[in-house]
Amino acid sequence: MFTVGILTISDMGYRGQRVDTSSAEIREVLSHLDSAVIKYEIVPDEKDVIARKLIDWADEKIDLIVTTGGTGLAARDVTPEATLEVVEKLVPGLAEAMRAETLKKTPYAMLSRAVAGIRGSTLIVNLPGSPKAVRECLEAILPALPHAIAILKGQTSDHRLPQPIGEKTG
Repeated sequence: MFTVGILTISDMGYRGQRVDTSSAEIREVLSHLDSAVIKYEIVPDEKDVIARKLIDWADEKIDLIVTTGGTGLAARDVTPEATLEVVEKLVPGLAEAMRAETLKKTPYAMLSRAVAGIRGSTLIVNLPGSPKAVRECLEAILPALPHAIAILKGQTSDHRLPQPIGEKTG
């Protein structure tokens, strides 16, 4: 079991002018894993506010923080900058995998500036703001998340893929 924090970045959501439907997508996709969402909040598109929340939650030892929103090209899209400010190590393969998979569906995927990284033992992953893109991106990295979190928790150093049931090991 691992713990999850969902941080929605949206000026309009923060002001109550837009319903946050992306967080529901995150919850549904992650429900297929042995995880529990223990934190959820909506914050405005303010780099310092985002960074402070990421630091606070990582310091509380949440295993996975998933952000949604603020990864595009608009002037107020600052989620990647806030994330880069607080992470100690980047995990570029996660963002690369999300872009590669979603690029098969839309050319706009190449405009995503989402990043992923580690602060302490917490994995932080930026997702886009649209529910459809959230689902597609999260599903692209879902198979690797439990293993990544286990490594960060010091629970495994074995990098072999699990064997399908009935398959002989070699």
